[in-house]
Amino acid sequence: MFQNIPHITKNILIINVLMFLATILFENQVHLTQELGVHTLNSPLFEPYQIVTYFFMHGNFMHLFFNMFALVVFGSQLERVWGPKRYFIFYIITAIAAYLLYGGLGTYELYLTKQEILNTFQNAQETLLDIDLQIIADAKAGLKREYVNPLLTDYYRSAATPMVGASGAIFGLLVGFGMLFPNTQLMLLFPPIPIRAKYLVIGYMAIELYLSFTNGGSSIAHLAHVGGGVAGFIIIKIWQRSRKNFF
Repeated sequence: MFQNIPHITKNILIINVLMFLATILFENQVHLTQELGVHTLNSPLFEPYQIVTYFFMHGNFMHLFFNMFALVVFGSQLERVWGPKRYFIFYIITAIAAYLLYGGLGTYELYLTKQEILNTFQNAQETLLDIDLQIIADAKAGLKREYVNPLLTDYYRSAATPMVGASGAIFGLLVGFGMLFPNTQLMLLFPPIPIRAKYLVIGYMAIELYLSFTNGGSSIAHLAHVGGGVAGFIIIKIWQRSRKNFF
């Protein structure tokens, strides 16, 4: 089975697994999730390279497993249809688009929290500077903390928590598969019932869009999933303008 996976999909799978193992093995030396996961643009931990490293990182084994399972199932078919170059471009763009939507909103929310602190506390600039320095120190040490004031805790958590995972790109692949093979019968894992690809994509995207606005406290970046799916839809619509270059 592994030998039958197309080249780019196989390499993405290998990189993700290796990065997950490295995160575990070197946990006491370097905290790769903080270093390579992507933060909001106005976080003291943000680095530009994180935009192209975060989607090779995962928070736990099940997060990795389900993303890589979907990568092999849907990505393999798309790579066979599009070829390695176009498939790789599609994967990278959808992953970056996922961050731009989720991270853009996160950046704005952190800005609002920062403004509220500036309007609430005396010596707020010094307080924010102290928290930023604490965030950097805690990230290197693998620590997290809370403050007595919940507003300061919100700022700390928003600035210190990275986004990780290939889910945005996976949703792009799911949308791509649904558009190219809309009537393909798929078998859901939970519950184990058959469903056509187009209905799975529409239903899944609708759920993610709903959760994006109703489940703000969740650790799952639902809006990033939506961003990856929307980017995938737009890319395919652009490619469909020229049928001879589409496949």
